Amino acid sequence: MKEFEIVIALDQGTTSCRAIAFDRSGNVQGIAQKPLAQHYPQPGWVEHDADEILRTQVSVLHEVMAGSRLQAAQIKAIGITNQRETVVLWDRLTGKPVHPAVVWQCRRTAPMCTELKNKGLEPQVMARTGLRLDAYFSASKIRWLLDNVPQARELAAQDRLLAGTMDSWLIWNLSGRQVHVTDSTNASRTLLVDIRTGEYAPDMLELFGVPAAILPKIVPSSGIAACLDEAILPGNIPIAGIAGDQQSALFGQACFTPGMVKNTYGTGCFIMMQTGQDPVFSEHGLLTTIAYDLGSGPVYALEGSVFNTGSAIQWLRDELEVIKTSAECDRLAEQVADTGGIHFVPAFTGLGAPHWTPDARGIITGITRGTNKAHLARAVLEAIAFQSYEVIEAMAADADCAITELRADGGASVSEFLMQFQSDLLNIPVDRPRNIETTAFGAAALAGLAVGFYPNLEAIAASRERARVFQPQYDSEWRQQKLAGWRHAIATAVADSKP
Repeated sequence: MKEFEIVIALDQGTTSCRAIAFDRSGNVQGIAQKPLAQHYPQPGWVEHDADEILRTQVSVLHEVMAGSRLQAAQIKAIGITNQRETVVLWDRLTGKPVHPAVVWQCRRTAPMCTELKNKGLEPQVMARTGLRLDAYFSASKIRWLLDNVPQARELAAQDRLLAGTMDSWLIWNLSGRQVHVTDSTNASRTLLVDIRTGEYAPDMLELFGVPAAILPKIVPSSGIAACLDEAILPGNIPIAGIAGDQQSALFGQACFTPGMVKNTYGTGCFIMMQTGQDPVFSEHGLLTTIAYDLGSGPVYALEGSVFNTGSAIQWLRDELEVIKTSAECDRLAEQVADTGGIHFVPAFTGLGAPHWTPDARGIITGITRGTNKAHLARAVLEAIAFQSYEVIEAMAADADCAITELRADGGASVSEFLMQFQSDLLNIPVDRPRNIETTAFGAAALAGLAVGFYPNLEAIAASRERARVFQPQYDSEWRQQKLAGWRHAIATAVADSKP
C-alpha cells in the first residue's frame, strides 16, 4: 500500500504563523497555529520580531507533524505564503536582523512617499511598477532601514546585508542560510520591479536608493526554489511554492480565468481580479500586480486593498471591549434592524483603494443618544462590505467587464451577516467554499503542482467545494440608499484628513 502523502503550507500571516497539511483532494489533514506579537513603537508604526516569526513558523511545522502523526517522508513538498510588503534586513554572517521587521501596515515612510509625489514622480512609478507611491509597499521601508539603522549601509558595503519580505527571510533560514530568493508575486509588491518584465527595475532601485546586491533573486511561484534544512526535517524536502498571501488565496480559490474575483476578509480586505497574461492598468485607484507565475511567465491581476476590516472587529473586542469574541459581533449586529443611522469608517492607518488617503483616520458619523453597541457592531460589519464594494465597483470599471460572482475567504467570511450584506450590496452571488483555508491551500497547490502532487490546474479547481452561495435579496433603491449614507461618511473622513 502506498504511503499517505501530503503537502504542507507554511502560512506566515500578520497576526499568526500557521502550518497546514493538505492531501491530494485539497482536504486539511492537520493544522497548527500560534499568535504573533504586534509592536507599535510610535503612533502609525507597526513592527514584528523576525526571529519570533522564524521560531514560531518552525514550531508550528513540527506541531502539525506531531499532531497529525506525520513523518517527514510523507511530505512531498512545502509551500510558503506570507504577509506581503513587510520587510526585514539582516546580517548574512550572523543571521540576525539589524532591526525589527517593518510591517506592511506601518506608516512611518508616508512623508518620504509624499515628498516623491510632490516631485511629480508617481506617474513614472505607476507606469513602471503598477503600484502607487505609498508607504504600504516595501521600497520606502527598505530605504528607511538603510538610512536609520546605523550599521546598515556599512554592512551593505561589506556584502553582508540582505533584505527581503517574509518569504525570503523564511526560505533563507529554512534552507540552512543557503538560498536568498523571492517569488514574482512578492517581488511585484516592492515598488522595485518592472511589472511587464517581472525583474528589478534599475530606475526604481535608483529612485529609492536600494542596492540590487541586497535583494533576493526572483523565481516563479511554482517550482523547486530550495530544500528544507535537514536539521529541521530530514529528506531534502523541496520548498516548491511561494506566493504572497493574497495571490495565494486567488490561486487557492481557483481563479484561473480572467474576470474571476476573490475577496479575502482578514486583517484587511484584499480583492483581486485575475486579468490574464497582459497587465491591466487602473484608472480608479487600483493596483496592477502579478497573480502567479507557473514558470512560463506572469499571469496578472488587479487588486484593491482595504487596510482595516477584520482589525476593526479586533478593535471592538480588544480596545473598546464591546465584544468578548469575534463571533459576538455577528450576534450583536443581528439584534438591530439597521445601524440607527451611524456609519463607521475604520481608517486606523489611512484609507487604501480606491481613495489612497494616508492621513485619514477612523470616524463614526450619525451618533445619537439612542446609539448602542449593537448599532456599532452592525456598522463595523457593514463598513467591511462597503469598502469591499467600492473596490469591486472600481475593478469592474477598469477591466471593462461585469463581475458575476465573488469568491470569499478569510477569517471574517464565516460571518453570515457580512456575507449576506456583501451580496446585497453588490447584487451578485457571494460564493464561500467549504474550506476557507484558501490562502494556505494556494501555497500548497503551487508547491504540489511543481512536484506532480497535483497534476494540473483542473485538478486543483475540482478540489474546491462550495459551502454556501449567498444570493442578493434587495432591490436597487435599497442599495442606493445604503450607499448614499456610506459615501457621505467616507467624504467626511477624507475631508477631515486635509489640513
